[in-house]
Amino acid sequence: MSLVERAGLALLHRCDPERAHGLALQALRLGLAPRQAPVISDRLRTRVAGLDLPNPTGLAAGFDKDAVALDGLARAGFGFVEVGAVTPLPQPGNPRPRLFRLNEDRGVINRFGFNNAGAEAAAARLARRPRGQIIGINLGANKTSEDRAADFARVLERCGPHVDFATVNVSSPNTEKLRDLQGRAALTGLLAGVLEVRAGLPAPVPVFLKIAPDLSPDELAEIAEVALETGIDGIIATNTTLARDGLKSRHAHEAGGLSGAPLYEMSTRVLAQLSKLLDGRMPLIGVGGITSPEQAYEKIRAGASAVQVYSALVFQGLSLVGQINRGLDAALARAGFATVAEAVGTGRDAWL
Repeated sequence: MSLVERAGLALLHRCDPERAHGLALQALRLGLAPRQAPVISDRLRTRVAGLDLPNPTGLAAGFDKDAVALDGLARAGFGFVEVGAVTPLPQPGNPRPRLFRLNEDRGVINRFGFNNAGAEAAAARLARRPRGQIIGINLGANKTSEDRAADFARVLERCGPHVDFATVNVSSPNTEKLRDLQGRAALTGLLAGVLEVRAGLPAPVPVFLKIAPDLSPDELAEIAEVALETGIDGIIATNTTLARDGLKSRHAHEAGGLSGAPLYEMSTRVLAQLSKLLDGRMPLIGVGGITSPEQAYEKIRAGASAVQVYSALVFQGLSLVGQINRGLDAALARAGFATVAEAVGTGRDAWL
């Protein structure tokens, strides 16, 4: 991390977390954030659900909810970027304060509640997106919607022509009863609607499902079955957790979803379980608590074809992206793997 980045993070940490988030986005929009030279390596190039990624390290949804900083993010070294969650209609989200840094735990709790400017605004920005970057959208539902399942399809219909992939987000804990859509019947119907819209897009895109880490083995098995039956393209494991085990921060008991370092072990175990259930029939993207190249490599060995980061950037800055990719490349080389794909799932049993 450079001195400039270290100073910038120190200043942001003096601000209210949500204000700091806004300032970070503004810096990216204005080209003030440090530019990261991409890490180029044949070992890091990989193909996931038809997407050719220059490296397997992506940005998770939640950072750029409204696709306002795509140019800056395109220069940050990510292999792919996911914006959103986006809902059909604009909504303010939950009352503030709704974002909390857990400095002692290197974690974050948020209860934003899908605050965003809506699908029309997102589509307009995505239509002007930078070329040459893999950009996807996280599909959400409005809090007051009478048909939340239909909301996901509506967002895809409006924004789908401008993205490379879409993620169905039924795992956020911050919209009441949203996680109820992870049940077999509800999820099957919801995904069918999304896939029907996908089929009508000018260029159909891969559809992923993002799941919660707080699922029982039976619930996880059911989701794996639904994913295979419906024919979606992959699963992102996992979203934030409602668990609070072992936290030290004074904000530990705030309501909302916990992300960051405390989520790493839970999310990696779920990833490995899902990898065993699917047995290579569908790619997985691992997200949750990655703070180092070693942890990104372990996610891949637990079953992930690619990974995503977000909360660690709050504490370690955008330079973490390059660190992860350089470290991954070195780890693959040491282990004798010629590609990321060769390493996927090779350490899964250690997490079961």
